[in-house]
Formats: sequence, C-alpha cells, structure tokens
Amino acid sequence: MDLTNLKNKIIDHYVDNWQNQPEVKTWPSGPMEDLDDNFSVLEFSPSNDREMWTYATCGMSNFEEENPLELHLFSNKKDESIVELLTMIAYYHRTGSNLGLEHTVNFGRSWQDDSSCSFGLVSLPYLDGPKLENLYMPEYDENLKFLWLIPLTEDEVNYKKEYGMEALEEKLEQQQFNYLDSNRKSVLNKKRRFFT
Repeated sequence: MDLTNLKNKIIDHYVDNWQNQPEVKTWPSGPMEDLDDNFSVLEFSPSNDREMWTYATCGMSNFEEENPLELHLFSNKKDESIVELLTMIAYYHRTGSNLGLEHTVNFGRSWQDDSSCSFGLVSLPYLDGPKLENLYMPEYDENLKFLWLIPLTEDEVNYKKEYGMEALEEKLEQQQFNYLDSNRKSVLNKKRRFFT
C-alpha cells in the first residue's frame, strides 16, 4: 500500500470539495506512534464559501478494516485541541472499535473549552453531500467514506440509543441546533410550556 499516494488522494479530495488548501497538522504526543507516519489532521481556515474552521483526518483508515473512513469536524475558531481530539479518535478506530456511520464516540473530555458536548456522532456529511462523502479507490476496490463528526451531549447520545438515529436527527433539526456553538445546550433541555 502506497501511503503517500493515499494521503495525496485524500487531500486532493478535500481540496476539490472545499476549494481551500489545508495546513497539515500532527499531534506530537500520545498515541501517534501507533498510527502511520502519514496520518495527519488537516486544518482548513475559513474561506469565502465556508465561514468556519474545518478539521479533517487524513489517513485514519488503512483499508484493512471493514469500513474505511475519514472524519471531519467544524469549529467557529482555530483550535489546536481538535487536532488532538481527532488523533485520539483515529487511534481508537485503528486499535479499538471500528467506527462507522451512526456510531457514537466518547471524547473523554469536552469538545471545546467547557462545552457540555463530550461525545461525537458519526453522521452523513449533510453540508457537503455525496460528492464529499464518497471517494472510490480502485487500487483497493473500496469506497472511502468521508463522514461528519457532530459533537453531542451525553443525554443526546442516550436519546439516540433509546429512540434511534432518526429520532435524534429530528430533535436536532426541530431545535435548529448550532453545530458550531460549543456552548450550546442539549436539544433535549428545552423547557416545555404547560397550559391550564
């Protein structure tokens, strides 16, 4: 497997979709030694078309697992801690449990600052669609998936476990949740009005 060629194809795919050149980042400590030297996190600064920071894995999958994927996460600010977070998630994917669509992952800490979002949901890339989601890799005869990691609160994760993915997505949509707001409240904590 030519990992350098794979990394270049992944970067080209992101650039083709987001029309922006990334800065390549690596996290210098922790589990990095168990990931390929070619693994990195790409930092995309805001552009005319995208008013947010975007952090994306590059080389998270090695095509030995069942569902090769890459993940991206959005932020309203430049945040090096997301590089660490995505590195930890890539390590978990490689050495622990193989992640896939609709899975949730425990961050083990707040997503950003004092956020109550300490979990992530692996979701379809609704903001970018199928063009970003799928990259066919003929040399591996595999479709590499590019999925969105949405930060969630613990009660939102529990709601998904009890009622299913579709029910949670309906709640997120009903409340028009702000996926960039690290201080957002759970979509399940809205006060109800009772009329007598």
